[in-house]
Amino acid sequence: MALFFYSIKPKQMASLKERWGIESSFQILVIFIVFSVTGSSSLFVAKPFIKFIGITKDNLPAVVYWILFILISFIAYQIMLVGFGWLFGQHKFFWNFEKKMIRRLGLGRFLKEE
Repeated sequence: MALFFYSIKPKQMASLKERWGIESSFQILVIFIVFSVTGSSSLFVAKPFIKFIGITKDNLPAVVYWILFILISFIAYQIMLVGFGWLFGQHKFFWNFEKKMIRRLGLGRFLKEE
């Protein structure tokens, strides 16, 4: 992860800072860490959850199983992203990120207007 962080060029770093509205390079590093931890954790949580609710490859066609697995993983990812963002002190960034994602999915009407 750190090697990836140092491979980003200063111009790219400045562009990310401006686009995301953040001030420090350390904040970008923390954001990258949150994204990576959340991605791994969402799959780690989704697999036992699917088994718990009784969804297996044996009782469903493979296509249906994988669609449900991806859907549950996606939902877990969205929830965990805000949670890990809060734990790492970046709640505001990730909550704004989630609101943008919700609007892109066409569910913006469920968000409280600010």
